[in-house]
Amino acid sequence: MQKFNYHTHTYRCGHTENNVSDEDFIKLFIKKGFHKVAFTDHCPEKDIIDYRKNIRMKYNEKDEYLNNIKILKEKYKEIIDIETGFEVEYLPGNEQYLLELKNQTDKIILGQHFIYDNNKNLKIIKVNDFSDEDLLKYSEYIKSAMENKIPDIIAHPDLYTINRKEFGDIEKTVAHIICSIAEENSIPIEINLSEPILYLVGKINKITSPHKEFWKIATEYKKLKVVYGIDAHYQNQIELYENALELVKEHIGHEIIDELNFCNDNLEID
Repeated sequence: MQKFNYHTHTYRCGHTENNVSDEDFIKLFIKKGFHKVAFTDHCPEKDIIDYRKNIRMKYNEKDEYLNNIKILKEKYKEIIDIETGFEVEYLPGNEQYLLELKNQTDKIILGQHFIYDNNKNLKIIKVNDFSDEDLLKYSEYIKSAMENKIPDIIAHPDLYTINRKEFGDIEKTVAHIICSIAEENSIPIEINLSEPILYLVGKINKITSPHKEFWKIATEYKKLKVVYGIDAHYQNQIELYENALELVKEHIGHEIIDELNFCNDNLEID
């Protein structure tokens, strides 16, 4: 069972438990037997692109965030390995800033939530309807991020399926683009545990993600690396980790899970 997690948020993003500290999360990870954790909170923007509230930390919180994690890393170094990081989105033109964040941290995960429309306004995957053309642009953004050596992990690579009525040719094409480039660049893709945990606590009555058909395509790529990501915003996501793992295996199918190449904590295939 995977006992590391590289997808962990903090109160600074504005949509977590705001009374839970970074150290509270670390104590809980230790209690659950984890030996390595990276904080990868939603990255701040130096030049504001995403104007939504309670989505990401402010730019003036960045240094405090990184410094606090380094303090915890030293404090708990005999018990658990703690790393710094961010969850980022790629947009054409922001490569330099994302590489700056990468140079300041241990882990960068790409959690692509939006693209530019033709007028260079944000089009957000959970908010706006995405056309087939939008989905192809979305996959090209993820491809470009990997080719620019920005992410260490691709978070929730099947997020694009969330508002799609079927998994047809265009959805398959996007899956093949993401999986093939990730394999080529040796970048792991993440099975995200958010929805299984929401199901366990009764907040949703149906699991749509991880998407079984996406992960079936992933098995065609024999050198593709895979990790689980808790996507921790709340304490119960860590507390219910083992239950979520079992649920996601049933949801995707043990026969598919068994064909995937899961990584160790150095992101190498076990």
